[in-house]
Amino acid sequence: MYAKSMRYLFFYALVLVSSSVYAQFNNGFQFGAVTFDELVMKGYPQDTSASAVVLNEFGEAYIDNDGENNLLLEYHVRIKILSKEGLNQANFEILLRKGERGKETIRMVEAATYNLVDSRIKESRMNKDQIFTASANQYYDTYKFTLPEVVVGSVMEVRYILESPFIFNFWPWKFQSEIPKVKSEFWARIPGNYVYNMSLRGFLKLNKNESSIVKDCFTPGRYNAECALYKFSMNDVPAFKEEDYMTAKSNFLSSINYELSEIRFFDGRLVKYTKTWKDVDKELNQDEDFGLQIKKGRNVWAGKVSEVAGSEQDPIKKAILVYNLVKGWFSWNEDYGKYSRAGLKKAFESRKGNVGDINLSLIAALQEAGLPASPVILATREAGLPNQLYPIISEFNYVVACVELGGEKILIDATEPLLPFGVLPERCLNGKGRLIGKKEEESGWVDIVPREKQKQQILLTLKMDGNRFAGEMVVKSFGYEAFDKRGEILSAGGAEKYKSELDKKSDDFRILEYEVENLRELTEPLIEKFQVETTLESADPNTLYLNLFFVGRWKKNPFVSSQRLYPVDFGAPLETTFMLSLEYPETYEVDELPESAAMVLPQNGGKYLFNITNPENKISMTSVINLTKVVYSSVEYHSLKEFFNRIIDSHQSQIVFKKR
Repeated sequence: MYAKSMRYLFFYALVLVSSSVYAQFNNGFQFGAVTFDELVMKGYPQDTSASAVVLNEFGEAYIDNDGENNLLLEYHVRIKILSKEGLNQANFEILLRKGERGKETIRMVEAATYNLVDSRIKESRMNKDQIFTASANQYYDTYKFTLPEVVVGSVMEVRYILESPFIFNFWPWKFQSEIPKVKSEFWARIPGNYVYNMSLRGFLKLNKNESSIVKDCFTPGRYNAECALYKFSMNDVPAFKEEDYMTAKSNFLSSINYELSEIRFFDGRLVKYTKTWKDVDKELNQDEDFGLQIKKGRNVWAGKVSEVAGSEQDPIKKAILVYNLVKGWFSWNEDYGKYSRAGLKKAFESRKGNVGDINLSLIAALQEAGLPASPVILATREAGLPNQLYPIISEFNYVVACVELGGEKILIDATEPLLPFGVLPERCLNGKGRLIGKKEEESGWVDIVPREKQKQQILLTLKMDGNRFAGEMVVKSFGYEAFDKRGEILSAGGAEKYKSELDKKSDDFRILEYEVENLRELTEPLIEKFQVETTLESADPNTLYLNLFFVGRWKKNPFVSSQRLYPVDFGAPLETTFMLSLEYPETYEVDELPESAAMVLPQNGGKYLFNITNPENKISMTSVINLTKVVYSSVEYHSLKEFFNRIIDSHQSQIVFKKR
């Protein structure tokens, strides 16, 4: 989907373990050379809203043989504080990875704050006693410190050396951050017989992209090794601003990323790290926590499957029976994962588990029922898009079942009790997934597309009596809209408690009566029926102002940026229909009526219709929002932004009644 947003460059370089011939911090810019101009700087012309700006940033990653943590990163940054909102930049928190192979550490850190005092530059050095290291979770430690005497106008400077044992990813460099950067430069000095695949992600272009060979970069033992030195930089880098309706930040953040492909040792050995999908299929099928669990799980579920679906001959009905069995059996612990954590037998007995426990159980149960079911591994929306060019298993954090019925591959997930058969949770709607077949020809990529919409229909009938409006509202919710609404009602504790919550939230109307239909019938639309009333107060007793959109009102445009470099992703198509019928007495007349409006998005992207009429003493209004696509490109952004401007204009408009 986003193939055009990612350019894969393949670099082959030598990597071996030895000592660096470069002195520490020989490259980059000089520490402490803060200028008067930087201190009197009041704003950043390229982004006048910026609370802080990176004046300069430099990093160099290389292999060193001093100790087990032989991948080093020298990092140096200078930041200007422009407003009070930027003062939090003084709080540094460095995430340090840890795992079975070791953990990352900070070798040294140097930090200072610079201020103008009596027209002179005052330097305030950070006290090393203010540095703290703590465990964040099983994967990361945090290294924290705060720079002293930071005020609006300060310039901060930090540099440190980070040591890491994780050479598989070499060092990922992020050109973009939450604040803009005047310059960001990264050097990668890669020695030895290693092959790295490197990818440049994001939509920004490099200002520098150079490579050269460094002679005798390493001298491990009796060998001499060369290094490939790569230099990358970007100037005037805009801040990365997360907006509504986007998938993972990592999909679009401008960055350099590495994956180790193979090692060519001097003794002739060759170790490959980047495998083919054929290798991955075989490994997963033979994995104790994946493929072998599915085989074991068939025996675990044999009795229950026979009891529930043994006599059913129709494959679709049988699949639905098995799906409902597994879905109703488990309680999901809200942990992701493609592997079974507890083992399917223990998960079956405890009736709870992670995604892997539940959906691998679903696959096993479907296979036991004689249905062609296979696992599909995928990355959730917040995890980023998986690499399709070569397999990186760590990028996949989820597994669902795929069952082929009537020539159609149907993806199903048993973790959510309120989703019907064939509808994946919204978190799974992320590009493509990888089907892991038992045979090579059965494997491949499958599109993950929503089978349902975010759909809602609202019918509101009102009658006016003086300044009181009362009537009935019927709201029908379908697809993902129904799933969300069912979750809200049940989380509240039922219809009555949900009604009370709505009463507290609503400023537009009061709910006199409320009932809900099809709360548990997942294949049917959820129907809510309201008896509502509202009383309008006005400074002029002869004039009343009524906004028609009691519910479903768009109050602000979710798209505020002047431009957007990455796609808009709604997850599923959106459709909302609002119909109003309003009777008013002859003692009033309509003084102002909103104008009808219509807009069609290019390339059949959708439409908005707003039509209002006033025959005799009855107002009829219809509003239709129909977004037919899931993903809109950056080229379509301006049309989409204007589309929502039209919607908001209509939704904020009012009818003005006056006494005759």
